[in-house]
Amino acid sequence: MPLLEVVQTKHLSASIRLTDSTATQVDQYAAFIKASANDVVEQALAYVFSKDREFQEFLRTPEAQRITPTLRVRRATANDAAERPARKPVSSASSPAQAPASVAGSKA
Repeated sequence: MPLLEVVQTKHLSASIRLTDSTATQVDQYAAFIKASANDVVEQALAYVFSKDREFQEFLRTPEAQRITPTLRVRRATANDAAERPARKPVSSASSPAQAPASVAGSKA
């Protein structure tokens, strides 16, 4: 039995829009916890999704499987196509935004 277990995590790149103040706070929180902005967004969303009981109930409905994807996912290049999983539809709430920010990949 191995002493270490390495979990392979697949990532994709997507673009979202954030207000200037939210983007600044993501960077500030990343500095505060000594992590990347990508990690902050990933963990914050995972936390909200897991704690929202109504959302968890929604995920068990057929309606959750019939959503129209709105997240703008960057297409994989030939070099990283093998590293990216097929995209599964996910729900995304729209809100007014001012400044674009990258969710995945290196921080711009």
